[in-house]
Amino acid sequence: MIALIQRVSDARVTVSGETIGQIGTGLLVLLGIEKEDNESKCKRLAQKVLAYRLFADGDDKMNLNVQQAEGSLLVISQFTLAAQTNKGNRPSFSKGAHPIEAKRLYDLFNQNCAEMGIKVETGEFAADMQVSSTNNGPVTFWLQV
Repeated sequence: MIALIQRVSDARVTVSGETIGQIGTGLLVLLGIEKEDNESKCKRLAQKVLAYRLFADGDDKMNLNVQQAEGSLLVISQFTLAAQTNKGNRPSFSKGAHPIEAKRLYDLFNQNCAEMGIKVETGEFAADMQVSSTNNGPVTFWLQV
């Protein structure tokens, strides 16, 4: 399971011209789900995302996690993160989870984060989405469990 996280000042996702998810300060989380992923990995990744310290404290050091910074999450399903890109000019998605399982784990990830006390906004699974954000820093990390 992969999370590409970006510290943002704001982010939103639209489908068919309608905003369906929007946050101010927080994390834009692009979530990739692979075949071997399960509930345990899902919970560990949610914990890691929420605990990761990438917001500035009073000394301007990255010492605060998203909850300490009073931020939110915008979580977008991103199957392309599971792509294999080491051969040729066309990605292979054979490592990606089946869509039914990916949707189940995507929903579980969002639920796990919400149960840990953070506001979670989401995209629409398998939809053609437009995601816009202001990457603060820029600060971007790849987390994988």
